Amino acid sequence: MHFYTLSCFILLVKLFMIESEVKKQTLAIIDGNSIVHRAYHALPPFTTKDGILVNAVYGFFSFLFKVIKELAPEAIAVTFDLAAPTFRHYQFDGYKAKRKKAPDDLYYQIPKIKDILNAFNIKFFTQEGFEADDLIGTIASLANNNPDFKVVIISSDTDVLQLVSKDTNAMILQRGISQAIIYKEKDVLEKYQGLTPKQLIDFKALRGDPTDNIPGVFGIGEKTAIDLIGKFNSLENLYSVLDKEETKKIVKQSVLDKLISQKDQAFMSRNLAEIHTNIEIDFDLNLCFWKDYDYKEVEKLFKDLGFFSLASKLPRI
Repeated sequence: MHFYTLSCFILLVKLFMIESEVKKQTLAIIDGNSIVHRAYHALPPFTTKDGILVNAVYGFFSFLFKVIKELAPEAIAVTFDLAAPTFRHYQFDGYKAKRKKAPDDLYYQIPKIKDILNAFNIKFFTQEGFEADDLIGTIASLANNNPDFKVVIISSDTDVLQLVSKDTNAMILQRGISQAIIYKEKDVLEKYQGLTPKQLIDFKALRGDPTDNIPGVFGIGEKTAIDLIGKFNSLENLYSVLDKEETKKIVKQSVLDKLISQKDQAFMSRNLAEIHTNIEIDFDLNLCFWKDYDYKEVEKLFKDLGFFSLASKLPRI
């Protein structure tokens, strides 16, 4: 094959790959509780004419409109936590024990958000015994089975970075609900000094997570956790070679002592940190397509809440 012909062939392949990527449809998976919390704390308290606090409702849909405008997703799914304990609470009764409970007037706004999502014909998901993150992970995994789709997970919680893959990106809110950063695989690698998204589970097994009260291995910080997982690839590999002379040459004895004495805690922490991606859920991607909604009904709901500016910006499909 002549050089000119080969160059043309390579160009055509690249153009085909770009075209294929452009043709991929987008499923936006929104971490409902995460956005509600951000909206509640980012916006000043304001009420309806009846005195009902609705700042989180306003902030949630203001952000949803931003997502629709910037990502133009063909399909949308929203996940919510339930009040009941999850399997993680049964595994470790200290799970999230130090987290301060949000005010009741935040939680009182969630049913109103769900009512408006129904009016928008946007599917939302809950599952007893599991967190919203597990729903996100499972929905993303199921959507990744469809080669015509890519997934964008939207949350303020970096826990979801472990779900980033070739076909799944994460949009992480930074300040309030106005700024966000998109993470692809390369961005996760850069942020965590070479660790892959999947390795973040093992990283947290060692480092722990004060936000969720996941203990990790006491005495092992972020730098050491990254170094250990980077060198040994996984928690299982690390523990399989703890007694090897080669390991003793590259890992300090004080660190080895901590790992040995807290082995059970490390693996428990890993179980707590891992987002499940295969729970049983009634999910049909076709039902998440955002095809149509009753414009007049949503407009009325917004105006009844005093959201006149949002009512004037209702997205058209």
